[in-house]
Formats: sequence, structure tokens, C-alpha cells
Amino acid sequence: METAKIVFLLIHIASVLGMLVLLLMQTSKPEKTLPKGFMHAALTALIAGFALIGIDSSLGDEISHGKVGVKFIVLIGIMLLGYKNQNKAKLSNAVWATMLGLTVFNIFIAVTL
Repeated sequence: METAKIVFLLIHIASVLGMLVLLLMQTSKPEKTLPKGFMHAALTALIAGFALIGIDSSLGDEISHGKVGVKFIVLIGIMLLGYKNQNKAKLSNAVWATMLGLTVFNIFIAVTL
């Protein structure tokens, strides 16, 4: 079970970092778009996070429900913005900055709390 926990943790970290990198790749572009893999990375992070919570609870590990709840709400907000702007040809700077800020905030929560 510890091996599964490590695997899902690596998948979760890789998908969140993928979200961050895909958003940062749009920084230098004058017209920002939502990269195709962004929503896949966000959904993978969500599923891996659920798996981590299930594994942690089955192992009897301490779970910070507040941290998990805030991370879940932030990720849902990111995904809602992504789904709303997924098929648009151009992503507004405000939406892009909000998604980037929420992604960085999600990483901040994971590392500090």
C-alpha cells in the first residue's frame, strides 16, 4: 500500500507541475490560449488526490481535512475556469492570471500546511 501511495503522490505532483508549466509557457505569448493538456493534467491531479486520501485513510495516516478541502475547492475553481474557456480561441489575460494564481496557491497550500 505504501508503494501505491508513492506512485499516486508522484502522479499528483507531476500533474500539478504540468498544469503550472503549461500555464507558464503562455507567458511570452501576446494571445494566450488554454493548452490542450491542461485540463487532462487538472483531472489527473484531482483523481490522484482522491486516491491519496483513500490510501491515507486506509493506512490510518493523519489527514488534514481542512488542507484537502481547500485544495479541492481551488482545483475545482481552476477546472471550472478551464472548462468555460476550453474551446475559446483566445484566453483573456485576467482568466490566465487567475488560473496561474490559483495553481500557485494550490502548490503553496500543499507545501506549507
